[in-house]
Amino acid sequence: MTLLEKVTDLYNLINTGKLMDGFEKYYHEDVEMQEAGDEPRKGKATNREYELKFLQSIEEFHGAGVGAITSNEEQKTTMVESWMEVTMTGMGRFKMEQVAVQHWDGDFIVREKFYHK
Repeated sequence: MTLLEKVTDLYNLINTGKLMDGFEKYYHEDVEMQEAGDEPRKGKATNREYELKFLQSIEEFHGAGVGAITSNEEQKTTMVESWMEVTMTGMGRFKMEQVAVQHWDGDFIVREKFYHK
């Protein structure tokens, strides 16, 4: 399976409400995840907790999709432009848009950085 196929599968899982299934399948135990401008969150357990808190803050899911997706198989890097529209507790309904850059080691993402406003 190519990296492009793996990241496409990951985002299919995310966009069909199976974010944690994708997380468990594709993220390395030592993964580092980072919002642009913030310190990286280190380790799968720390990032699992972060993702679960995010999911718990969603009151209603309205849709999600991918605008663009690409990979550089030689450099073991993928990039995804995506969006998600949700209603969040205490924040109301809004559309989140971001670009994520993933660095892979074999079948697993070892580093991921999110760019958004």
